[in-house]
Amino acid sequence: MKTAYINNRPYAIQNGESILAFTRRNLGNKLIPTLCDAPNLEAFGSCRVCSVDIQNGDGTTRTVASCHTPVNEGQHIFTNSENIKRLRKNIIELVLTDHPLDCLTCEVNGNCELQDVAAQVGIREVRYPQGANHLNRKKDLSHPYMTSDLSKCINCYRCVRACDEVQGEMVLSMAGRGFDAHIIKGVDQTFNDSDCVSCGACAQACPTSAISDVFQSKSVVGKDKTRTVCTYCGVGCNLDVAVEDTKILSIQAPFDAEVNHGHTCLKGRYAFRFYNHPDRLRTPLIRRNGKFEEATWEEAYDLIVEKLTAYKHDFGADFIAGISSSRCTNEENYLMQKFIRAVIGTNNIDGCARVCHSPTALGMQRTFGTGAATNSVVDMEIADCLMIIGANPTDAHPVTGARLKQQAMKGKALIVLDPRRTELARFAQHHLQLRPGTNVAVLNMMIHFIIKDGLVDQNFIDTRTEGYEDFKAAILELDINQLEAVSGVPAEQVRSAAHAYANAKNAMSFHGLGVTEHSQGTFAVMQIAELAMLTGNVGRPGVGVNPLRGQNNVQGSADMGVQPHQGAGYLDVTNPDIRKKYEAFYGVQLPAHVGYKIPEMFDAALEGKLKAIWIIGEDVVQTDPNTQKVINALEATDFVVVQELFMTETAKYADVILPASSFLEKNGTFTNGERRVQRVNQVIEPLAGTKPDGQIIVEIMNRMGYDQPDYTPEGMLEEISQIVPFFAGISWEKLGKNGLQWPVSADGKDSKIIHIDTFKRGKGAFQFHDFSESEEIETYSLEYPYILTTNRELEHYNCGTMTRRTSNVDILTEDWLLINQYDADQHAISDGDMVVMESARGQIEVKAKITDEVKPGILSSTFHFPEIMMNMITSDVSDSEAKCPEYKVVAVRIRKSEKVEVVN
Repeated sequence: MKTAYINNRPYAIQNGESILAFTRRNLGNKLIPTLCDAPNLEAFGSCRVCSVDIQNGDGTTRTVASCHTPVNEGQHIFTNSENIKRLRKNIIELVLTDHPLDCLTCEVNGNCELQDVAAQVGIREVRYPQGANHLNRKKDLSHPYMTSDLSKCINCYRCVRACDEVQGEMVLSMAGRGFDAHIIKGVDQTFNDSDCVSCGACAQACPTSAISDVFQSKSVVGKDKTRTVCTYCGVGCNLDVAVEDTKILSIQAPFDAEVNHGHTCLKGRYAFRFYNHPDRLRTPLIRRNGKFEEATWEEAYDLIVEKLTAYKHDFGADFIAGISSSRCTNEENYLMQKFIRAVIGTNNIDGCARVCHSPTALGMQRTFGTGAATNSVVDMEIADCLMIIGANPTDAHPVTGARLKQQAMKGKALIVLDPRRTELARFAQHHLQLRPGTNVAVLNMMIHFIIKDGLVDQNFIDTRTEGYEDFKAAILELDINQLEAVSGVPAEQVRSAAHAYANAKNAMSFHGLGVTEHSQGTFAVMQIAELAMLTGNVGRPGVGVNPLRGQNNVQGSADMGVQPHQGAGYLDVTNPDIRKKYEAFYGVQLPAHVGYKIPEMFDAALEGKLKAIWIIGEDVVQTDPNTQKVINALEATDFVVVQELFMTETAKYADVILPASSFLEKNGTFTNGERRVQRVNQVIEPLAGTKPDGQIIVEIMNRMGYDQPDYTPEGMLEEISQIVPFFAGISWEKLGKNGLQWPVSADGKDSKIIHIDTFKRGKGAFQFHDFSESEEIETYSLEYPYILTTNRELEHYNCGTMTRRTSNVDILTEDWLLINQYDADQHAISDGDMVVMESARGQIEVKAKITDEVKPGILSSTFHFPEIMMNMITSDVSDSEAKCPEYKVVAVRIRKSEKVEVVN
């Protein structure tokens, strides 16, 4: 074993270590002070405070910066020699000459790294004259979140490097020379005018208060902190939440989090003030005589139990349905599906995964046997080629998006399939800008070229798959010219991308809602999986098929059985043997037939076949397609229960509203997009008058005669581990800080990669599917010649129920319609004009943003704001297999609005 010496004591060396890492691993973080070093940044060596003396074998001694100097065998390192003491003290004195000495009134007093280092090196006075430049810099308070006071800047470059190395936004840089050297934003702008994306990485990196935020996050790091998991997207970022006197003060990202490594986006870091917003529901409400009246929990429970019991008795269990939520914990989702199945007696249970990633689950199950990510996100670092299909992760999954962007900026091969020129498309060597709805056509072209040009991994195909020969024959018969014409992507571009993917040593794909929310969504997911099998990119590090899950717990809600055809653990509810297992476990007889999916629930309501529905945490009126049909369905349902944080568009149609607690007010687990089950720890007590979703469900279960213990995450995980096979080794205690990736065996060993030696279904299945035009286009394209595709923006989250009640709404204030300049000119539309957009279902008005992100004939917008109600015009065409709505292909026509916007 190789060794080196720290202050004459020997310690073992690890390959690739710097002197600083070596000393910290063995003796902790306090032995060598630093100012320009941070855990999530590359070594930089600008401050030299980390300098040490090293003595080599020849007896010579020299002074080096420990952060970027490798440790060598036999080296003697002296961390606190007289020479080093003098050097560090001199450096800090020089820094302090140009730094205001107002520590007692500074926001980070007591938590300032400069203050700590000055004390550590023994500064009692500063011998040099005071500088005159930094002290005159003005504060920047222009931004809803970010602030700066560059008189406190010590030119360590940590903020610049965080913006470059972590977020990849390149907003911050250094201008000037000598004493005039200073940080600038953009082209010497304010934070608000710059391209800052408000991730807060610079504020967390800053060792002083030169860059901070409106929450003064660094000043409260020393307060009581609770680690939990973000409620927004499927990345599953860990958050350290600072609390004082039941009030949330700020949020930071822990550096030891395996998911986000000290980084998060503006939603995770800053969009938390919804938790005590005046709009929060604080008491149950019952509709009486057409108006909502406040009620007690007892009154609300009595009415719910009375109604559900009566409908079950008079009409049968199948006249009742439930919609659960991916914003709820695994345990709460498990309880909701258990309630619907074991207490009500129907399989009419579904969740928001239906309207986002149900084709992913079904398509990957058909091909691999398991509908979840094959690999861990960190594997992108060893991939040689990254393919992103129908996803805009820098907006929708910002931390993963930032990591993907870092890989692309380092020159890694990047393929993007997307109708929009997304941020990552700008970095791609291959951007296949296809027409919305033609994923299957373009993916079939890629498969065709890989097979035709002899780029398949024949050994993998022969040993681990089935159905290939029939699949190959069908693929080779395709008319490539026809597919080129329907997709709008030149065949040679597709060939070039196919070669890049197939020739890479390790190729890894990520896909999002631009794949799944189509009439052929399931087939496109199967093709992505088939591309991986064709080239042997499954079952090892740096490869695989990895869905980017939309909401924070989409994966977990499906895992827990929130779907009408599969119970907890993805077990088939129609299989008699499986049903016997469930019945023995739940102690009741269960239904044998598949229940309603969400679109089928609405159809049943309109047909008089649904009398009651309980909706938890889903704003179906704003987020589901064809809004008027959804409204009609809710109005046709005799009894609607909505469990929510706020009075949403859906809650307005309820008969009973139950006020629920937010993720900050409960315990449980979320499962992120890489199958990682993580602890959600309660940060504060539930808002007065509210209850955690799980406890509400338990109390209803007990009132309806089913004996269910009170909600605790420990107790629920114990139950779940007995019925969900891949949770066998999961317990609250075993999850620890960073969670476990399922499947987890009984001994607690988790799985970073799945399908290593075999697929869950045995052999991977090849099944050919030809391109088919969307019914929406075939029916309406002549009358409605434009195609609208929907998307999500960075600042908001689906319907924006939470983010619209934070300062995010000051950054993105409304929905916009992205329109190409050519199309705008045809209708005399200017940037900022109001546009009337019509489909066969209705019309809305939205403000135009002229851009080159979309091609002529293609429009794009969001549905974050209820003032617009974008889903008034989307269709109820859905995926042929999984019934996921086709949000991405809407036939519309446009004209300039005669309405003149009034600006206050």
